[in-house]
Amino acid sequence: MTSSTPAPAGPRTAVVVGSGPNGLAAAIRLAQAGVRVTVLEGASTPGGGTRTSELTLPGVLHDVCSAIHPLGAGSPYFARLPLAEHGLRWRWPEIDLAHPLDDGSAGALAGDVDRTAPLLGADGDRWRQVFGPVAARFPDLAGDVLGPIVHVPRHPLGLLGFGLRAAPPASLLAKSFRTPQARALFIGCAAHLMQPLDRPLSSAVGTMLIAAGDRYGWPVAEGGSQAITTALVGVLESLGGEVVLDHRVRSRADFPAADVTLFDTTPTGMAEILGRDAGRPTGPRRLGPRRPWRYGPAAYKVDLAVRGGVPWRAEVARRAGTVHLGGSAESVIAAESAAARGVMPERPFILVAQQHVADPTRSVGDVHPVWAYAHVPHGHADDATDVILDELERHAPGVRDRIVGQHVMTPRDFEDYNPNYVGGDIGGGANGLVQLLARPRLSPDPYATDVPGVYLCSSSTPPGGGVHGMCGLRAAESALRRLAAR
Repeated sequence: MTSSTPAPAGPRTAVVVGSGPNGLAAAIRLAQAGVRVTVLEGASTPGGGTRTSELTLPGVLHDVCSAIHPLGAGSPYFARLPLAEHGLRWRWPEIDLAHPLDDGSAGALAGDVDRTAPLLGADGDRWRQVFGPVAARFPDLAGDVLGPIVHVPRHPLGLLGFGLRAAPPASLLAKSFRTPQARALFIGCAAHLMQPLDRPLSSAVGTMLIAAGDRYGWPVAEGGSQAITTALVGVLESLGGEVVLDHRVRSRADFPAADVTLFDTTPTGMAEILGRDAGRPTGPRRLGPRRPWRYGPAAYKVDLAVRGGVPWRAEVARRAGTVHLGGSAESVIAAESAAARGVMPERPFILVAQQHVADPTRSVGDVHPVWAYAHVPHGHADDATDVILDELERHAPGVRDRIVGQHVMTPRDFEDYNPNYVGGDIGGGANGLVQLLARPRLSPDPYATDVPGVYLCSSSTPPGGGVHGMCGLRAAESALRRLAAR
């Protein structure tokens, strides 16, 4: 990716701790500038939240965490990398997203606003009015939206239009629509925030996902999300960078000295690593945010191998790559509020991915992978498997009889799988109002820390969660500015 940031004079070195998509994106940007980069990964495979595995039956491919990628397809940085040359192929379903209601009807997104509008009946024109202008300008807006709040916008009028839609509570913006299908469709997208939806700025994530989806769709990576990681590693290695696996970093002693060090971890994870020299972890206040870092609700995930696929009552859901469950907009709003308060909802919001609809290479014969996770309270310790299966059965009677394989990941399992997922929070930290604005602190350069040469490049920095690489890119640009000034 071309940049106005000058390359540093003379050979420089960098260490990146963590090989998630942001860590790899940061490493690539540094390598593009001639920096010698080493990425250290504690697991035996790279990828962080972007891995794929045979979790249920041999040959049935399940995405372990991230699954659907509207922001990946729409990432300004990924678009400038030769990822296709290293095997990445995006695949799109006929219907991007469906949100079934209890009466068997559903709201649906269909790739662009002009295809979506007819699916929303009386709300079609209103949907086009609300989201069409943002979708049309998303390629220009992405650079402004996918970065720090504090910055000089390149497209101020477009950013203003986005802001007018992003600023209100999602519960208020949903009232723009008359039909329960359109209201639920929007609220389900907004619920990716994993925070109460009656607060200011809670419309931001939903607006971004809809706009990105209307422009780029909600695709999957052929063969699994691991293909994104494989492509990023391929680009990095082509530039001379390396990834060292099975190298867990617990303290300063676990990584070599370098001109710059970037952490694809949470602020608290970084603080624990940098402060363990004398056995006393340094608090995150000095190294990252000016306040204790907060974590949000958790994911409780059930992967299923389903013979013949899910028999949805709403026909449009059978063609959808993603399905949101949880009932009406009001029901989803109540569930998200409860989970954020630490109360397990009776009927939680559930995200279902049917990647095989777009990518049949995930399946074995007529046995298909189905990926489903519920938003539950932080650190939730009780079994929520039946809650998820009951909601599936509500909208797809008979689905239980088709299940031939099952794998469960609790919030604790997520944290064991990836230490960044504290208490099962897969987003790198709560998306409350303060941490949306100050992630991890309010600054035009929130990636630099108080420790010279140390940077945070994870989803705990702007623009937050999602497989887009923009956190890594911007942290690397911050590091390059320092190197150039030396």
